[in-house]
Amino acid sequence: MEFIGLLQQNIAVFYSLIIFTGLAVGSFLNVVIYRLPRMMEQEWRSQCRELLGLPSAEDNLGNTQKISLAFPASACPKCGHKIRFWENIPVLSYLFLKGSCSNCGNKISLQYPLIEAATAILSVAVAWQFGVSWQTPLALLLTWSLVALTMIDFHKQLLPDSITLPVLWLGLIANIFEVFTTLESAVIGAIAGYLALWSVYHLFKLVTGKEGVGYGDFKLLGALGAWLGWKILPLIILLSSLVGAIIGIALIVITRHDKNIPIPFGPYLAIAGWIALIWGDDMIRIWLG
Repeated sequence: MEFIGLLQQNIAVFYSLIIFTGLAVGSFLNVVIYRLPRMMEQEWRSQCRELLGLPSAEDNLGNTQKISLAFPASACPKCGHKIRFWENIPVLSYLFLKGSCSNCGNKISLQYPLIEAATAILSVAVAWQFGVSWQTPLALLLTWSLVALTMIDFHKQLLPDSITLPVLWLGLIANIFEVFTTLESAVIGAIAGYLALWSVYHLFKLVTGKEGVGYGDFKLLGALGAWLGWKILPLIILLSSLVGAIIGIALIVITRHDKNIPIPFGPYLAIAGWIALIWGDDMIRIWLG
């Protein structure tokens, strides 16, 4: 409590802490976004070979080294140069290195500094909305999770259970204490969020024979319902459809994206969920006049 009081008296310290934490977490999220899908693929291959009674084999990297979020140490994918600590300072290192590996000159993806900067900006927005309160650290955890899910689904069309399910349970636990909504609303929100897209999935498949959304989308909307309550779900669905339409049209027009190639729905849900987290109550009050 004394720490919270100190932050309330020193708002500059509070926002500085949020910015530095956001940048550091953004750097970690880059690791999660890149490695978690590879870890899952490695685990799936291992399980398949075990079920088929086959001996272990080299993975697509040509080795059997088990990947985790901590090991092996980050390195240049081209020359294997180990990333030193001063080359891993969020945003600044990218600018200092001019976006290239210090050893071989291989270009570093612009995604890394963008994710770090975006995470810091979103974290500041959360802090601005909720202030020095218990809502802020919980809203930050949700925000960071949504950033990771957005990028993983965008690249791999995959929403890992190792993120969506803990997020769902954390939302329910938080709302035992009515941090964002009542426990009753959170439980109904989790159930309704899952069943809403589950119903759309089966209806769409029945009519067209194709899968319109994935099971990860069910769990993500259920998780958002667990955090924000069932009343916010129509707003999230409406916002995700609007965001999806805008981004989808932009991809087709600007990047010549093939209309026959499916676009993941998870990023739109995540963006809509974050907007609802920050401004959802205000938007509903405006809508209701």
